[in-house]
Amino acid sequence: MPERKSATCLGCGKKAEYTECSGWGTVPEDARCRVLPDWLTVTRWRGMGLVDRYDFCSFSCLQKWVEAQVPGIPDTFLDAFGDG
Repeated sequence: MPERKSATCLGCGKKAEYTECSGWGTVPEDARCRVLPDWLTVTRWRGMGLVDRYDFCSFSCLQKWVEAQVPGIPDTFLDAFGDG
C-alpha cells in the first residue's frame, strides 16, 4: 500500500495530504503531482547527505519566507545617509 504523506506551506500553514506514488504502476487519485499543482518545493543542501525540503502553496508564500531568511537593513541606518 502506498504511503500517505502531507505537505505544509511554510508561508501560510496550508496543509495537503497525498499518497507517494514512486514505484507504483498506477498513479493514485491523490498522488502528490495531482494534489499539489502549482505548489513550489525548495531544496536546501546543508552538507554531505543533509537536505532540507520546504513546500509553498504560492509564490507569495515563498517570497514571504525568502524575505524572512535575509536580514534587512534597518530604516534608521538608511535614514542616517539623508537624501543626498
